[in-house]
Amino acid sequence: MTMVVAWFILGFAASLSASGQQMAEGGTAAGIRALEQAWTVGQSRHDSHALNLIFDNALVYVEYGKLVTKGEYLSRIKHESSQLDQIVMGPMTVRTFGSTAIVVGTYSEKRGRDKGLELKRWRFIDTWVYKKGGWVLVAASAVPVSK
Repeated sequence: MTMVVAWFILGFAASLSASGQQMAEGGTAAGIRALEQAWTVGQSRHDSHALNLIFDNALVYVEYGKLVTKGEYLSRIKHESSQLDQIVMGPMTVRTFGSTAIVVGTYSEKRGRDKGLELKRWRFIDTWVYKKGGWVLVAASAVPVSK
């Protein structure tokens, strides 16, 4: 009988541990989603300073098959002449693996109030790493979604 009680207590403790881990991962996922949203706000406002805080110095971004460094990306955002009216985040999945988080999702861009509305949908995968007390983006890729 004591063996059954011991197994019951051990099983209950394990379930509490798993529940606590899921809650911690839920908080991490919410934080990563907030960073993804901050990225869209920074990009739509051409705020390279805000993006600089989110991106790791070794960031590699793949866009239209081309590798883009952090410096190249920030320079383009800062000097971009086209008016990006709005970025709307779609559903995204965040999976954590220790100090790494992988995000897969979609977003839509609206451009061109003056010349007629252009709507473009994208699918993305982003890799975040927890470094020095905060999450930073280390790798990202986005591809247009055909209609």
